[in-house]
Amino acid sequence: MHQNIIDLMTILLRQVKIADPRSPHNGLVRDILIKDNKIDSIAEKFTGKADQIVEFSNAIVSPGFVDPFVQFCDPGMEHRETLTTGAAAAQNGGFTTVFALPNTQPVVDNKSQVTYIKQHSQDLPIHVLPIGALSKKLEGKDLAEMIDMHSNGAVAFSDGLYPVQSTLLFLKALQYVKAFDGVVIQMPIDKSLGSLGLMNEGILSTKLGLPGIPAIAEELIISRDIELLKYTNSKLHITGVSTAKGMALITAAKKEGLKLTCSVTPYHLFFTEDDLKDYDTLLKVFPPLRTKHDQKALLAAVESGVVDCISSHHMPQDWDGKTIEFENAKAGIAAIETSFATIHHLLPKLTEQRIAELFSTNARHIFGLNAATIDAGAIAELTIFSKKEITKLSKSASKSKSANSPFWDLSMTGKILATLTKGKININH
Repeated sequence: MHQNIIDLMTILLRQVKIADPRSPHNGLVRDILIKDNKIDSIAEKFTGKADQIVEFSNAIVSPGFVDPFVQFCDPGMEHRETLTTGAAAAQNGGFTTVFALPNTQPVVDNKSQVTYIKQHSQDLPIHVLPIGALSKKLEGKDLAEMIDMHSNGAVAFSDGLYPVQSTLLFLKALQYVKAFDGVVIQMPIDKSLGSLGLMNEGILSTKLGLPGIPAIAEELIISRDIELLKYTNSKLHITGVSTAKGMALITAAKKEGLKLTCSVTPYHLFFTEDDLKDYDTLLKVFPPLRTKHDQKALLAAVESGVVDCISSHHMPQDWDGKTIEFENAKAGIAAIETSFATIHHLLPKLTEQRIAELFSTNARHIFGLNAATIDAGAIAELTIFSKKEITKLSKSASKSKSANSPFWDLSMTGKILATLTKGKININH
């Protein structure tokens, strides 16, 4: 998948279909002229000159994709991923903005670490926004310096891969972020029920002789956090929902009008626990792959609109972390490059508008980002994709530093054609 980056004054996107619920041009096929990082004009047919004309067949353009939960391992674990390689992989997957987890070494729990991410991301082709730690050193004991981090550019707050277990601390965090209208992100797992688990608890885990993580470990935390949300009237985003009942709890809470949003991963929609029969370490993830019943419920929630965002939960691991016995293998999938193709392949009937909501506009609204509306005068932050072309990502074509993906060499319908951000267009070949 060779890439070609073009840095010119004016770029013309010829005859692209606009998928943006907020745009007056939504659903129309138009020529879009970009000049100096802004959309200069949108017309049925542009007759003037442009430095670069970009033309695809059956191309759809949406506001730039956003991934609200990625692990870029930088600083401290750069052998797995760096901000540079992570950004390249994200761009390859169609993302123009990602939220980097605070689970680094050192932890992003103060303004100097937030500044590190911001400064090291300035020259990257996409926007990498730091998620600030909710607790100091991710220990789940004392609140981190959230106002300081927010003031310096933290986009949201979470302990990331270490879900907050203390009810008191989580309550305090929800109350605290109200001071600046912030959002807390939680991955729902009750560690006391799943600390030793390696996969979904059930008949299959017993057959395979692997300790399980029960569905109730997720559902108890979701239930608790919803009650705390009601109490505080704050903003909560639950990510990596993996069970049918967990999604049902979220659906009911949303109907009550709470400021609750959620995201699911592509791999919880694509794989189930049945795929673990051969102890494939590439499919060891956290939260674990669940049952076909759970998978069906998650897919239905994506279609119905209950799910607000798709998040790759991109989790690079080095060779040693995966080429090992299942019980000792590290959890996670490097999933950011195949995120869109996976979703479109599984749910080909999703409308262009729903794709734009799931991958871009909802996350922009939830986390208070630039809306990137496709209209004259707006910042040009765009993702161009096809619903007809095929994605077949090989290990050699991947931009990530790690290769822990079960999606290599799978043919999936749906492809990222290009991204446009920071005044540059990046075309995938």
